[in-house]
Amino acid sequence: MKYNNISLGLILMIVLCFNSSCKKELEIKSDKSLSAITTLEDAQAVLDQTSTTAIEPASEECSSDNYYLTTTSFNALAASTNRSIYIWDTYNLFSGITSDWGIAYKKVYYCNAVLDAMKKIPSTNVSEWNNVEGQALFKRGKSFWHVADIWALAFDDATADKDLGIPLRLNSDFNEVSVRASVRESYSQIIKDLKEAAQLLPAVPLHPIRPSKPAAYALLSRVFLSMRRYSEAKVYADSALSIFPALLDYNNVNATPTYPFSNPNVESIYVATAGSSLLTPTNAKIDSNLIALYSTNDLRKTLFFKSLGNNQYSFRGSYSNSNNHFSGLSSSEMYLIRAECFAREGNKTDALNDLNTLLIKRYKSGTFIPVTASDASEALGKILTERRKELAFRFTRWMDIKRLNKEGANIFLKRIVNVQLYELQPNSLRYAMAFPEDIISISGMQQNPR
Repeated sequence: MKYNNISLGLILMIVLCFNSSCKKELEIKSDKSLSAITTLEDAQAVLDQTSTTAIEPASEECSSDNYYLTTTSFNALAASTNRSIYIWDTYNLFSGITSDWGIAYKKVYYCNAVLDAMKKIPSTNVSEWNNVEGQALFKRGKSFWHVADIWALAFDDATADKDLGIPLRLNSDFNEVSVRASVRESYSQIIKDLKEAAQLLPAVPLHPIRPSKPAAYALLSRVFLSMRRYSEAKVYADSALSIFPALLDYNNVNATPTYPFSNPNVESIYVATAGSSLLTPTNAKIDSNLIALYSTNDLRKTLFFKSLGNNQYSFRGSYSNSNNHFSGLSSSEMYLIRAECFAREGNKTDALNDLNTLLIKRYKSGTFIPVTASDASEALGKILTERRKELAFRFTRWMDIKRLNKEGANIFLKRIVNVQLYELQPNSLRYAMAFPEDIISISGMQQNPR
């Protein structure tokens, strides 16, 4: 389904050239521009720019119910757009030239520049050529995925052909006219990129900032989960775990450092980070309903959170080993996806086996009692609870709220700021955040309905 014709050249020019250093920023290695990518080494150097290709949008987590701000912290936020995101405002959520929109589409541009260049680079070393091509496809697919999660409604097979999707920019030509895709078209492209990447990437990367075959499988699993296509989500979770099954025993993690987890660690299938002033330990206080889920012997309570007194906690358990949050992919997430999919199939035994395989690594030695359930439905409820606990601040909660509300979970989000109550109703149109107003103004794209 096609919507307003637009020139994404205009959009991306705005997104990319947001300050006087733009040209320098696009001169990746040896002061060469992206147009000078002529070798595999050039292409790999572009993809290894962690300041661009390993940094991801944060708006999903900023909009979730994992945390809250005190009125003092809210009023002290320097950017009005952050305040708007926090209260799920109707408009004025982003400034297109500096926001998550810019982060996402700048990465898309870098990946497209590599993919365009690869058409002219000989595939003399086939495995290396495939690796670079696969990395670019993976990173573009992951960026499109974040854009869809932020700026499109949850995938619904009944409405996906008419629901507004995202701009799919598939080459680096600024002048090519493009269209805003439907949700179905958007997800189809994401899946296409990731499936192609999975065929090309190696089983083991040189470094976890570089994607690999299990990373592509893991992201496909997450994407299919968000679409509520559970059979396919299970297949790809299983594929990821067949290569990357390791779990970190939290009994062996030193709780003394400010940030206890090393980066990477044995669970890190793919490393990426995202950050926002909304989510810093100084500002973000852990939601009381979330912290109440962790029992005394659950090591995640002390490894993930720091007690601030007065029943307040901050988050410290990022796999990025810093204030920035881990937005990558992990084996623990794959166990939870596969467990959920087993339960939805009615397979209680395998569902609980996956869940308990994970949880025995999360409780103090000698205290863990395996989870049991009378049937698959009860097992599913327990798995979803553990998913909430395990993946706190991993950039999956917003996706989960959207998909689970499609199934009748009726998750209401509430914030109280300056004695005023803000609410986000289940399946609200505001789950597709408003596009940046300056992007809409210049491109003529249709804004998300409110």
